[in-house]
Amino acid sequence: MQKAFITGITGQDGSYLAELLLSKDYEVHGLVHRPDGLAASNIRHLVSDPKILNQRLFLHNGSFEDATHLRRVISRAQPNEFYHLAGQSSPRLSLELPEATVDSIGMGTLRMLEIVRDLSSPPRFLYASSSEVFGSPPHSPQDELTPLNPTTPYGAAKAFSQHSARIYRIAYQLQTCSAILYNHESPRRSTNFVTMKIARAAARIKKGLQKELVLGSLTGRRDWGWAPDYVLGMWLMLQAETVDDFVLATGRLNSVEDFTRIAFSHVDLNWRDYVRQDAGLLVNVEPIAPCGNPGKAKLLLGWKNTLSFEHLVARMVDGEMQQL
Repeated sequence: MQKAFITGITGQDGSYLAELLLSKDYEVHGLVHRPDGLAASNIRHLVSDPKILNQRLFLHNGSFEDATHLRRVISRAQPNEFYHLAGQSSPRLSLELPEATVDSIGMGTLRMLEIVRDLSSPPRFLYASSSEVFGSPPHSPQDELTPLNPTTPYGAAKAFSQHSARIYRIAYQLQTCSAILYNHESPRRSTNFVTMKIARAAARIKKGLQKELVLGSLTGRRDWGWAPDYVLGMWLMLQAETVDDFVLATGRLNSVEDFTRIAFSHVDLNWRDYVRQDAGLLVNVEPIAPCGNPGKAKLLLGWKNTLSFEHLVARMVDGEMQQL
């Protein structure tokens, strides 16, 4: 039986990855920072199933700060594959908390790599990087050869981690790689992200539970994809004969206004009647329309996007409507 270890297992990507691996008969181990929140987490349906929890899914309490405990847990699990998805996830917040961000992302990844390096049988290791490593790139779309030029502490920490994974691959001959992930969404997306803020507001306004939605820039554009597709891409990366870095993206750009318009239209509302802009929500360091080229992943992994932008937005709104 294949064994996998996932950090960030309760997050959007971690939960979809756990489901994917369990469907492929893996034994899955996950690092949990707050066990008291499992009942409300994205893996609550897995935790509540006695045929899965402690049978095929094993959760370990821990944090990135305690390297000794992490080493002990990972050594006992002896995974064949390691997916490092955890870490502070907000570029905007990183401008306010740069030190905490760099420690969570950069030093957290380095600790993981050191632990993996010391195992008698090191697993294949995937780091979940981000399009933020490119910052404001000189050309678009970006690919695996685009120079890294981050513009936030978050992007810089991601770039450090991505470089570290490559260095460990070269210097120590470990099978380490980075998935350079562009924005990817689902109904499990955290409310810290503007996409979920919009989807939730559309549902709540439709239900009469909210009167308006306050946003910053409506012109900002992103390459938004469907999160389960990106999780499958990560798994495919570790199944390749030779592990390597890949961009996972759609290659298409849409604006915050596009997202808002489709979300409100899906519940038969005109977004202009409910959206108010607040200059205080604008970000000083705004990346210039990051758009990824997934050509390498399509060619070498057979990876593809399965859901259109319009259907992605609709599913997020539907998820919020069902919650209400």
